[in-house]
Amino acid sequence: MVRLIEMTGSLVTRFLRYQGEIAQLMLETLKAFFLGKVRWQLVGQQIVAIGFGSQLVVIVTGAFTGAVFAAQSYFKFSEFGMESAVGAVVSISMCRELGPVLTGLMVAGRVGASMAAEIGTMKVTEQIDALRAMGVHPIDYLVIPRTIAIMVSMPLLVAEAIGFGMVASHIIVVYGFKVPGAWYLNHVIEHTALIDISIGMIKGFVFSIVIVMIACHEGLTANNGAVGVGKGTTAAVVVSSLVLLIFNFFLSLILNYMSPLGSS
Repeated sequence: MVRLIEMTGSLVTRFLRYQGEIAQLMLETLKAFFLGKVRWQLVGQQIVAIGFGSQLVVIVTGAFTGAVFAAQSYFKFSEFGMESAVGAVVSISMCRELGPVLTGLMVAGRVGASMAAEIGTMKVTEQIDALRAMGVHPIDYLVIPRTIAIMVSMPLLVAEAIGFGMVASHIIVVYGFKVPGAWYLNHVIEHTALIDISIGMIKGFVFSIVIVMIACHEGLTANNGAVGVGKGTTAAVVVSSLVLLIFNFFLSLILNYMSPLGSS
């Protein structure tokens, strides 16, 4: 019993300490953004690496998610003669949930791991200490460019995933299952509002902050050489993915309650 209490207390302490470290990093990042020097050239390089470099993954994920979701919806809706309603269901699902969540998970796996590994390698090889010795703040040089870049890139990547998912679903349903295209498009336009698209963009923006803060924290706290970098990289992907899914639940409740659909 005593051992169980000790283990529980240790887990709670580690959890609270981790939250405090993330909060401290966020505060230092905000302070550096407003008071420090923003290196826009590095921001541009990170936008290319994060946004442009993640396009193929996001396009494939969004397109095939939209296609398979449309197919499964059609199979079930056809039993009730509601084939034309597939477009509205796919559109709402891609905008509010599937687009932002799957994009966030893909970016966390690709970009979050890269950030943690790159910064962690600099940490264990004492390059970050060298930056401090040269009078360069690590937050200004390493965290700020990545934060701005992913905050700009993520909503655009989410929009791209939604767009390709909708195109793929249209092709599958209209040309594959022979549902009248006019009915399909009419349901999509009639039941998809600006709030649905806005929810996806808001979630993408929030997820970008989650990914970059956790990835940069894991990189900046890496130790024990290559083993520590590997553990930090793994933790960055796993923790950011779990936090992203948890945040998605609460964001869905809050945003749905605030939207016209949730209040009706």
